[in-house]
Amino acid sequence: MTTPHRTPGPRALALARNPIVIALVASGALVALVALVTTLATAAASAPSNLADTPLIARAVLFGDPDRASVQLSPDGARLAFLAPKDGVMNVWVAPTIAPDQAEPVTDDHDRGIAAYAWAYTSKHLIYLQDQAGDEHWRVYAVEADSAEVVELTPLDGVQARLTHASPRHPEHVLVALNERVPQLHDLYLIDIVSGERELVLHNDQDLLSFLVDDDFVVRFASRPTAAGGVEILARVDDVWVSFTTVGMEDALTTGPIALDRSGDVLYMLDSRNRDTAALTAVDLASGEREVLFEDPRADVSGAIIHPREGTVQAAASTYERTRWTALEARFAADLEVLQEVDEGDVNLISRTYDDEVWIVAFTRDTSPVRYYVFDRAVGEATFLFTNRTDLEGQPLAPMHPVVIEARDGLELVSYLSLPVRAAPDGSLRPDEPLPLVLTVHGGPWARDNWGYSAVHQWLANRGYGALAVNFRGSTGFGKAFLNAGNLEWGAAMQDDLLDAVHWAIDEGIADPERVAIMGGSYGGYATLAGLAFHPEIFAAGVSIVGPSNLITLLEAIPPYWEPQVELFATRVGDHRTDEGRALLEARSPLTQAESIRAPLLIAQGANDPRVPRAESDQMVAALRDGAVPVTYALYPDEGHGLVRPPNRLSFYALADGFLAATLGGRFEPIGDDLVGSSITVPEGAHHVPGLVEALGR
Repeated sequence: MTTPHRTPGPRALALARNPIVIALVASGALVALVALVTTLATAAASAPSNLADTPLIARAVLFGDPDRASVQLSPDGARLAFLAPKDGVMNVWVAPTIAPDQAEPVTDDHDRGIAAYAWAYTSKHLIYLQDQAGDEHWRVYAVEADSAEVVELTPLDGVQARLTHASPRHPEHVLVALNERVPQLHDLYLIDIVSGERELVLHNDQDLLSFLVDDDFVVRFASRPTAAGGVEILARVDDVWVSFTTVGMEDALTTGPIALDRSGDVLYMLDSRNRDTAALTAVDLASGEREVLFEDPRADVSGAIIHPREGTVQAAASTYERTRWTALEARFAADLEVLQEVDEGDVNLISRTYDDEVWIVAFTRDTSPVRYYVFDRAVGEATFLFTNRTDLEGQPLAPMHPVVIEARDGLELVSYLSLPVRAAPDGSLRPDEPLPLVLTVHGGPWARDNWGYSAVHQWLANRGYGALAVNFRGSTGFGKAFLNAGNLEWGAAMQDDLLDAVHWAIDEGIADPERVAIMGGSYGGYATLAGLAFHPEIFAAGVSIVGPSNLITLLEAIPPYWEPQVELFATRVGDHRTDEGRALLEARSPLTQAESIRAPLLIAQGANDPRVPRAESDQMVAALRDGAVPVTYALYPDEGHGLVRPPNRLSFYALADGFLAATLGGRFEPIGDDLVGSSITVPEGAHHVPGLVEALGR
């Protein structure tokens, strides 16, 4: 389960360090038990015949760490940084921009790896964040690129740090939000990245959730929730908070400030008020005049590119089926035209120098690794750097096809379908014969699926399954009407959208109705449990990763820093504080109908998950333990909301590989050594996955 104000992550770091790309937001028949102990030979023999000459792609290739990721230029352009494995753990590497092959690691993590980092404006330091075993008590660190000396900027136990802002005017400082004083609220501190000294900037006594700061570290705007589930945006005037505007619940997830121009006199906002889709607007703070810079009637603005030095908007994007960038200035338009001839796929500007003359550009495709280039704007030339996953090159990867499925009430569900290679005639979405299908459900639910390379879809297609991802109502990006159609519809209309997509796939001859599975994490895990409990006749198997089973206990256990947003959950999920709300939540909780589950189930859970506590999985396993339903429970003592450590990730997909083969009849790669280095425990049902008992005994 996610919240619009969750932090940190690559997005939070990008917002703090670099106004290059602002990511605007703010995942059936009952199968006979004998199938669960099928041998490798039996599973392979039952795989679709069209895969006979298609090589099996190793799980390590699909789910292992990338060779390189998160490529970033230093503000002065002299150096290049990226994440890459060091001794099997993701760390930050730095190289001269002109010699990327000379990269050296500047961090030395041996555990979970570093997932998010950014250059400081000194061009000599990098800032990164880490938590402990998935507890989301993030700490902020600074590392000096030449000496690799690390300074822990927030050495506080049980405190969550959120990187809020970095400034070119004060390159040796960052603004960090800490909930040290009160777990529910974050105060703002200015921290020296060289010495680690910190100074209180703002005492949060107004229930503030987010902040917008100028380059002199003056807090200009903030937001706080309203009792009706909306948001009040406040302006800071002469050290006093005044109401700037109030946003109703229906617009609360699609309206808000995102940036100031360099002068600080113009506020850029996402705004869906008086329209359906969120537009990119500019507000003159002196006159109050508002200008719409970009809008798309089919989709919310999904990104904006803002000049790092001038603070002017250069381009904006929207994403319906695929992302489309629109240039808002002539020079950017010319550069975009050049780049579109450089390589195939969707072009993304992911980093650039402070003077905006050198860019890092990534080309995203569905059937190849990401390809990175350095683009020199002055000469209009792009130089190839590397791909993010060399081992993917030459693999039999399956295309991802955007499809729009009509829900029973007429809503358009933008979806993505991947089929096994050569399962259908060229260009067709209709396989020669119906396939086993895995419905993949995104988390959030206030998020969305997108087109591009998907390790999960490639794995499923390679094993012989169709893979279908559906942007059900409540997903973000398609306008507020679509988003708000999901209010109070967990397990109801949101689940109906998933069922409608399954029926579409069956009616189109894509899916074998006897072999449909559902799989997802977080909200997707909930949807998996709900699918098996509420519609046992549809699904032959389910895979739930950190999935809530009881919506009442879920909401009663939200992290303290989510408590100020309780009205958001009350208006969109259900109100656990009222009798009526509890009755709704109980009816929508898979745990209350666990006795209806008939299909085999694989559950994965991080023991330290602060969002979906371990109890959510424990209680579902306990409810099914005495029944006839085969349940396998993978519990990870060193993980939180998801599986971060590569050995843990590989171990889980090793289980899922065999589990789906046993239940749907696809092919799979034996577990082999994919449990080595993992913390995995299997307190329930190891014997239901082919080879798992033996692998655990090694």
